[in-house]
Amino acid sequence: MRLPEKALPVFSWLCGLILMTAIGCVIGFLFFKGWRSLHLPLVFGTTPPWDAILLRRRVFDGLFPAMAGTFLLVCLAVGWAVPAGIGAGIYLAEYAGGKTRTFLNLIFDLLAGLPSIVIGLFGFSITVYLNHHLSARIYPCLLISSVALAFLVLPYTIRATQTALESQPASLRMTAPALGAGRLQNIIHVLLPQSLSGIMSGVILATGRCAEDTAVIMLTGAVATAGLPQSVFSGYEALPFYIYYISSQYTGPEELATGYGAAIILLVICLMLFSLAFFIQKKVRHATQGRNDPIPAGARS
Repeated sequence: MRLPEKALPVFSWLCGLILMTAIGCVIGFLFFKGWRSLHLPLVFGTTPPWDAILLRRRVFDGLFPAMAGTFLLVCLAVGWAVPAGIGAGIYLAEYAGGKTRTFLNLIFDLLAGLPSIVIGLFGFSITVYLNHHLSARIYPCLLISSVALAFLVLPYTIRATQTALESQPASLRMTAPALGAGRLQNIIHVLLPQSLSGIMSGVILATGRCAEDTAVIMLTGAVATAGLPQSVFSGYEALPFYIYYISSQYTGPEELATGYGAAIILLVICLMLFSLAFFIQKKVRHATQGRNDPIPAGARS
């Protein structure tokens, strides 16, 4: 029995090393192919950067509209998914009965296993239905893409919320009710603050999933040369769709290099979003620990 126990850490380190090597190879390949194209004209084209950032002039031959569209798409999709996911996770963890919980867990597991192309087809079908029965002005747009992406990442926030709430110890659960607090008060003032760190993990996963998906946005609103979105009901550009478009229809090595450059920019945007989410998670964790620390910071030796 001692040999497997000693071999397990070695096996774990080996698996981690293989994973990090694979990730490093992918990122290194992207930088090797695309670092030469990383310059301001790739982002802003012939438009002066400040004129583009201040929306004074439109960018026709740069990635700035796709970067802005990606950022808006992620913010909208996470904005739809997080409140709904947290609400559903609270219901599953605190209110749902045995059979109801089993049924809903099955539904959300199926939703988590749906391919993104199916979600995209669903969003496209909803667009066609609304165009025929509600208003002929409704077309694939930023709003429909964000709602479809919200359905795609909803299981992450639901599972993260449910797991974070269910993992709270029984002593913490019973303290507030023993002092006369109701179930809703216990959830809002005790359980949710203690679970925010775990819930943020689901938000981080949802953010990355929204930023990289192509199939959904390709069917629900992404356009190659839409420019900056004028409203949530207009078409938009997005970096994942641009990368797909360039990689499938490039006309020369220079144009393909811009696709690699766009992939690097997408990685940087994802890193920035992840960093922001981790920063919020860290602040939430410190705020929760500080509030529950019985010893004031100034009284510590």
